[in-house]
Amino acid sequence: MNHGLILKLSCPDKPGLVAKIAHYASEFDANLVELNQFTDRERGKFFARLEIDTSKLQVPLEDFKAGFDVLGKSLSASWHFRELPYKMRTAVLVTSTDHCLNEILWRTKLGEMPIEITSIIGNRDTCQKIAENAGVPFHHIEMKEDKAAGFQEIDGLLEAQDVQLVVLARFMQIMPDWMCEKYHGRMINIHHSFLPAFIGANPYRQAYERGVKLIGATCHYVTAELDAGPIIEQEVDRVYHHHAVSDLVRLGRDCERSALARGIRYHVHDRIIIDEQRAIVFPD
Repeated sequence: MNHGLILKLSCPDKPGLVAKIAHYASEFDANLVELNQFTDRERGKFFARLEIDTSKLQVPLEDFKAGFDVLGKSLSASWHFRELPYKMRTAVLVTSTDHCLNEILWRTKLGEMPIEITSIIGNRDTCQKIAENAGVPFHHIEMKEDKAAGFQEIDGLLEAQDVQLVVLARFMQIMPDWMCEKYHGRMINIHHSFLPAFIGANPYRQAYERGVKLIGATCHYVTAELDAGPIIEQEVDRVYHHHAVSDLVRLGRDCERSALARGIRYHVHDRIIIDEQRAIVFPD
């Protein structure tokens, strides 16, 4: 990442918004190097993501950010600045399957996602060896006897590690309402896109028996309503008559890996604005 700022902003729509923001930046010799905007005409709302080069800024960075308050308030806006470069402190929660975890580790190693994986937390120890090979601390938290205590222990780890993002990489536990609220907009999940058509045990077998023609995965923010949070990204693939149940599982894994990786990347690059039940996404 280059040095500078990312600005995310939402406000009531009206003429001249982009011009006002650009004028503010130019007053201090800041340069807009990327601008994405969206207007929800039905609701009269404006959303924008800007990347700002501050290498020639005429004032201290904190003064530039603080000075934006006057303009932001005049626009009745909600906004957020993030300084570049950075790494987002991220914890990955797993159960037994490892394809999503391996994807995250691989893409992080490649430098695609500016995250620092603080730990991998599992309610089983299946992925412990993967964590050790990657040089990432692994915490095994048993949740069979007392799930409430287990979630409290997980939350204690997240707080101690100052975690900014929680990724449920096929973590097969239902998060309690209080954790969903505490990490609202900071907890991402991945699941197959059969829901709610094929719920419960072995959805791929159910899908095979019904002769589905599409298979997919959905990456979304976690809310108290199960698998109903704002959708960040989705991936689909075709299913044909010659595909066996094992093929559906294979295709599903590929969809989950791709959708989750993009969802994490969009989040950590501040390319998402949560608007009630929707996620406004500005893809890279």
